[in-house]
Amino acid sequence: MGKRDNRVAYMNPIAMARSRGPIQSSGPTIQDYLNRPRPTWEEVKEQLEKKKKGSKALAEFEEKMNENWKKELEKHREKLLSGSESSSKKRQRKKKEKKKSGRYSSSSSSSSDSSSSSSDSEDEDKKQGKRKKKKKNRSHKSSESSISETESDSKDSLKKKKKSKDATEKEKVRAKKKKSSEEREKTTEKTKKKKKHKKHSKKKKKKAASSSPDSP
Repeated sequence: MGKRDNRVAYMNPIAMARSRGPIQSSGPTIQDYLNRPRPTWEEVKEQLEKKKKGSKALAEFEEKMNENWKKELEKHREKLLSGSESSSKKRQRKKKEKKKSGRYSSSSSSSSDSSSSSSDSEDEDKKQGKRKKKKKNRSHKSSESSISETESDSKDSLKKKKKSKDATEKEKVRAKKKKSSEEREKTTEKTKKKKKHKKHSKKKKKKAASSSPDSP
């Protein structure tokens, strides 16, 4: 059995492309871009002049608007100035009228002043009476508060005295108890000593009795 021939023939891609012929392009080529229609120098100058004219028109429009605004401001200022002048004139007239009315009303004002002074004196008398009443009430309250304070102080002092008496009595009782206990202890010790002494004397007697018959 022989081996199979798996070799494949080599195809040159450049040769294949040439054999196919020129490719039909879908979009514009470089030549089309280079051969595009271009404006002349004169047309470019005309466009620049048009732009300059447009900027001049804007400047003129802005100047007109500024002039109109200035005129409106001047009118407004004139109105304000005229209003302030009229108000100052009105004030002067009012002052003059007040002076005239003051001359005529001087007599009436003197009478009204006397009546007002009398009413003021009455009001002051009433206020003084109210103040005196308030002072009396305050003094009465302060006296009552001082009395209550003295009573509370006296109660506190009595309580303290009672407590001190109770404490002294308790101490006396404790001292008596201690004395009685000490006396009891002393008596018990004395009785114990007496009993020991008696026992010792009895022993001596017994020894003496036991030793007496043995002697010649």
